[in-house]
Amino acid sequence: MKNTRRDFIKTSALGVAGMAFSAKSYARIIGANDRINIATAGLNGRGRAHLNMARSLKNQINVIGLIDPDSRVFAKCFKDFGQILDSSTKTMADYRRALENKDLDALTIAAPDHWHAPMAIEAMKAGKHVYLEKPCCHNPAEGDMLKAAVAKYGKKLQIGNQQRSSPTTTALKESLDSGIIGDVYYAKTWYENNRGSIGTGQKMAAPAEFDWDLWQGPAPRKDLMDNYIHYNWHWFWHWGTGEISNNGLHEMDAARYLLGVDLPSKVSSAGGRYAWNDDWQFWDTQNASFEFPEGKMITWEGKSCNGMDVHGRPGGRGTWVYGTQGTAVVDRGGYQIFDKSNREIKAEYERNSSSSVDTLGVTGLDNYHMQNFVNAVTKDESLNSPIDEAVKSTLLCHLGNMSQKFNKTLTVDTKTGKPQDAEAMTLWGRTYEKGWEPKV
Repeated sequence: MKNTRRDFIKTSALGVAGMAFSAKSYARIIGANDRINIATAGLNGRGRAHLNMARSLKNQINVIGLIDPDSRVFAKCFKDFGQILDSSTKTMADYRRALENKDLDALTIAAPDHWHAPMAIEAMKAGKHVYLEKPCCHNPAEGDMLKAAVAKYGKKLQIGNQQRSSPTTTALKESLDSGIIGDVYYAKTWYENNRGSIGTGQKMAAPAEFDWDLWQGPAPRKDLMDNYIHYNWHWFWHWGTGEISNNGLHEMDAARYLLGVDLPSKVSSAGGRYAWNDDWQFWDTQNASFEFPEGKMITWEGKSCNGMDVHGRPGGRGTWVYGTQGTAVVDRGGYQIFDKSNREIKAEYERNSSSSVDTLGVTGLDNYHMQNFVNAVTKDESLNSPIDEAVKSTLLCHLGNMSQKFNKTLTVDTKTGKPQDAEAMTLWGRTYEKGWEPKV
């Protein structure tokens, strides 16, 4: 593909002599062989963060496609990211059109959760690399499909657990492994926000610019309600995975990495929808606990509707790690390490980072993570968040939701990750709209 672009530039050089090109278009042609061509799917949230990453890495990334079933979002993208988008950037509602483009190297996916695995599988099947926002899967069965797709098609699949690319989190891991706080055995993770009520939805007709049927894609069809789009779908089982997977996943992935554990042996969860009486189907307050066969534990404390800071860290989120000889705390801005007398013995802070609990979630770690993806595609560098690791962390969230929904402490098979409970296993997969079933 890249040789084809290089040859095109050489053979067309005389042909374009005398033609007028904008500086931006000319730069895109000249640099095509040095950059990967991407298209971004899902532009009403994290997709804009993807464009922000592409702008920061514009010498390595060329955005050739924008994908969203709501065409109203395109004009804003061109307005806000005019440095990297121009008339040659194609817009489309259906991601399958982008996959037909032989010049497309990679698809970045920020569509709703129910789209993540099906879209990524189809992209890899079409020969494209994929940068996929977390959670990697709407349900555990899709995680297994993604692992199978990577093995079958041999494409790079980076999952958006950005803290895996944090220099300070990596440095903390090295310190913990060296025994700076003795043997680590427990990680407490937390998330705090001040989300309001989503109210009681009323049926509405889809705007002419919005393809509601296409937005639903692999999910069985439902009527459009006025409190679904474009963010509150997170709180409905049909499309979303709740706050534990929407935000808790970031910290639990970091905790699992820092403790050096894989799959849990026991899972329990408690909480409820306490702050508001509305259509939200998950829980605004949740405390989930995960015990591991290595004799270690992770907990997640989620408070979606009360952002009171009780941890002394900016940003409303983070991870405490406890050891036999001390404690460490880490978030997207850096880490501190304390001895058992609460004396700080080491600290390091990100030079380009900020934590965020808004719906866009742009932080300094995005560029590190996207750079790792680009290097994986162009230089075969190891991915910082490969699918095998991402599936394990995402499974914690799914198991936490299973435990909470059915009010059960779950015993888990540590080889397969499956709960030893028939009722919980009803959430292992899902029903798909006919004709939209994902197939590896």
